[in-house]
Amino acid sequence: MTSHSGHGFSRRDALKTGLAAGIATIAAPGILRAQAPRELVIGGAASHKPWVETHVMPFFEKKYNCKINFEGTRSLVNLEKMQKNKDKPYLSIVQMDDPVMILAVKEGLLEPITPAKVPNMAKLKPGTVHMDGMWANYLQPWQGVAYNTNVLKTPPAAWAEALDPKFKGRIIVPSLQNTEGLPNLFMFAHLATGKPMVEAYKEIDAAFKELQKLKPNLLTVYSQMPQAFSLLEQGEAHMILGALSSFGMQRRLDGAPIGMAAPKEGIFPVPSGIAVVKGGPHTDLAFAYINELLGSEVQSKIAGPTFAMPTNTDTPVPAGMPTDAKIHTIDWAFVAENRTEWVKRWDREMAT
Repeated sequence: MTSHSGHGFSRRDALKTGLAAGIATIAAPGILRAQAPRELVIGGAASHKPWVETHVMPFFEKKYNCKINFEGTRSLVNLEKMQKNKDKPYLSIVQMDDPVMILAVKEGLLEPITPAKVPNMAKLKPGTVHMDGMWANYLQPWQGVAYNTNVLKTPPAAWAEALDPKFKGRIIVPSLQNTEGLPNLFMFAHLATGKPMVEAYKEIDAAFKELQKLKPNLLTVYSQMPQAFSLLEQGEAHMILGALSSFGMQRRLDGAPIGMAAPKEGIFPVPSGIAVVKGGPHTDLAFAYINELLGSEVQSKIAGPTFAMPTNTDTPVPAGMPTDAKIHTIDWAFVAENRTEWVKRWDREMAT
């Protein structure tokens, strides 16, 4: 049957139109899904969540039209998440301590970062890219000596001052079971041998012998940082060796009588690593996120609030940070090989 010439529309045309409309209806939800912002899931430290949500998330989500889901927990928990979901990862990025990054590398859980995918790698300080680009450091909170400003009117000029008998029962150190306890081991190896830190850190026997000299001056060895700083604020302790800038300087900002010293022997950067999860979703966004965190624009926003030194050489050092201190990086592969034995020896020889 032919159509009326006035309409020019046959039943065959109607069927074609209906079919096309049906296809369009079926396809529409897919189109809507494609237009929805992609979600980037990041596994990081719980203490990082406030500055990520305040200074990084709004900037990145707007620039890349995506959503960030920051799961704040601990480095070992993030490692566990990667292990359990290795066949189908849901995390795209991890922000973890360097010692835990080594474990992730050994299990093949990370994707290398390259200058081609992350151009800001070219602007980083020496010693902040690890294991041929398996991860990089985006910030350097640092470890020095925290002191009570009511008791000590001038900052400690040297780590060795802690050995002075006048500080009997007034010094606190972190346990070697805490990651922040390691710098004291290496510093006392340096004090014992006089060798440059790049050589001294392997002189572990000398370090433990030198630490014996510190024992009469110890008030306590801590495993929980807040309790240690409480003793410092009260004046029971005069110094904490190997104190974290991110904690000590925040307490000072809150009004506590605490100062942070960068003694002449040098300071140690705290490992703040970032890496791409191998096989994770949205690798293009993952590399873009890392590039932004390694860039000067973002580091300028987050270095101050985190009381850290930037790793990008174009980023100004925030006020109150040491600008001319010697910075001793740690060989985390060496630590990973030996730490278990060191902790056992510490527990035997340094228990108070």
